[in-house]
Amino acid sequence: MPISATSARPAQRLMSADDALARILAGVPALPAVDVQLLDALGLVLAEEISADRDVPPFRNSAMDGYAVRGDDVATAPTRLRVVGEVAAGGFPDRAIGKGEALRIMTGAPMPEGADTVVRVEDTDNASDVVTITAPTPKGISVRQAGEDLRAGETILGTGTVLRPAEIGLLASVGRARVRVRKRPRVAVFSTGDEIADLDAPLGKGQIRDSNRYTLASAIRAMGAEPWVRGIVPDSPDALHAALREAMAADAIVTSGGVSVGDHDHLKPVLSELGTIDFWAIAIRPGRPLAFGALKDGERRVPIFGLPGNTVSALLTFEIFVRPALLRMQGREHVSRPRTTARLLEPIEKIPSLRFFARGIHDAGAGTVRLTGPQGSGILRSMSLANCLIDLPAGRDRYEAGESVDVILTEQPEPR
Repeated sequence: MPISATSARPAQRLMSADDALARILAGVPALPAVDVQLLDALGLVLAEEISADRDVPPFRNSAMDGYAVRGDDVATAPTRLRVVGEVAAGGFPDRAIGKGEALRIMTGAPMPEGADTVVRVEDTDNASDVVTITAPTPKGISVRQAGEDLRAGETILGTGTVLRPAEIGLLASVGRARVRVRKRPRVAVFSTGDEIADLDAPLGKGQIRDSNRYTLASAIRAMGAEPWVRGIVPDSPDALHAALREAMAADAIVTSGGVSVGDHDHLKPVLSELGTIDFWAIAIRPGRPLAFGALKDGERRVPIFGLPGNTVSALLTFEIFVRPALLRMQGREHVSRPRTTARLLEPIEKIPSLRFFARGIHDAGAGTVRLTGPQGSGILRSMSLANCLIDLPAGRDRYEAGESVDVILTEQPEPR
């Protein structure tokens, strides 16, 4: 299949990264809400409002092991109190506490009537009949009040909340074994090209091992989506067509390679048959070529991202364009990594017309950043060593040591 004239025609101008990202975010569909088991909801976006079904905790209880007492009896020390019983977590006191009395109590156990204070066991002689309080204890200390965490009927989590471990715990505390969330994206990922071979295959002349599938699948998993790892698609329109038809079962598709305008770059014309496709030359380095569009599967639109074949370019364009899109599909409001500024430790030269995303090592304590080393688009180690991207805008050809530069903190999650 020949490449269409439209697909092969070079872009009349380079699109900015910001404009490309805005178009991508506007073009990806929101995933539907689904019910999942509570532990499967971690990292997903809540699609319902959650209210407390009861007070949490439902009763006054002790915050530590010790003795439940009347605060007025332990304002001074030493003092001796008669021990009238014991209550453990899961039990319930069988009597109230009167003046001069104490009840041995364990962490989490209900407080008896009449008691308003817990003396920690370290401030006693730990006796079981008559206990000596060895230190004054402030009234009301170490007692958790009923409803201190949550009140019955109170809205505790709103729609759009990203569920972290703390939110999972809140849901468990109000008895939610299942919860309604935005679906976790299932993302088909495959590589294209006759020049790449799988890890356990012998390398032919002119071939390299396929690292992109594994890099991109890992990036997909790391950001909370589910990678559906496919194979290597040879430089054949028919093979690509079949692979894309199968991949439509996913929520999104990520490919690498085949987005230039060479004689064997078939991605764009095949995509044009199966859906709609935009192909952009973006004013960035690395990662200038990018294909974005959607395949049509009945009423469904499946976003597809055609990333460059160079290893650094593929991972970097995933970070800049695909990761935010997958987050937006899940209902995330904030899809950009946190940023900071840092003092550059070495000069950096760049092409003036391009925005350069250099791979860097950020020292938060010192407020500095430096390059990881050589910055070629095929040097994947530059990404392995990096904990940030140094974002150098177009318009200049050199940045000097000591200048303040923008830094994207790629090891930190997006704000909630």
